[in-house]
Amino acid sequence: MFSKTRVTEPGPRQQGAAEPEAPKSHDASHDLTASAPSRVRSAPSVLSSDLTVTGNIKTAGDVQIEGTVEGDIRARQLTVGETATIKGEIVADEIIVNGRVIGRVRGLKVRLSASARVEGDIVHKTIAIESGAHFEGSVQRQDDPLKNGVTPKLAPPAGNGPDTE
Repeated sequence: MFSKTRVTEPGPRQQGAAEPEAPKSHDASHDLTASAPSRVRSAPSVLSSDLTVTGNIKTAGDVQIEGTVEGDIRARQLTVGETATIKGEIVADEIIVNGRVIGRVRGLKVRLSASARVEGDIVHKTIAIESGAHFEGSVQRQDDPLKNGVTPKLAPPAGNGPDTE
């Protein structure tokens, strides 16, 4: 309601504003529709604490895990809840660990909160480890941790040759 008043007020002050306003609002809605997947962040998919998943999870969106996952996870943003246990590799742009992870963690931004319990290696671009977090493994910084060494189960290699780690 408040924005309608503001939209109406500038129109009479500028003589040519009435004609361009209609195409601009049409273009703005068209731009939002066309770029919605890249700009608008949808709510994360949540796996509740009473849920156990056996198998890999792959999404271009955000995931919040509160239950147990026995398998690899690939997402844009992954939040491991305090009640969660993940046994497998995690690959995401942003990873927030509040619960337990047994396996490799690969992310551009990785944060281990005070309640985190991680047993495995972490490959990251940036990392934050809060006081009280338990971590057992190695930490390696890479400029692009998502590109190098992607798990073959989640994404087939793009002709990288015989690299083995």
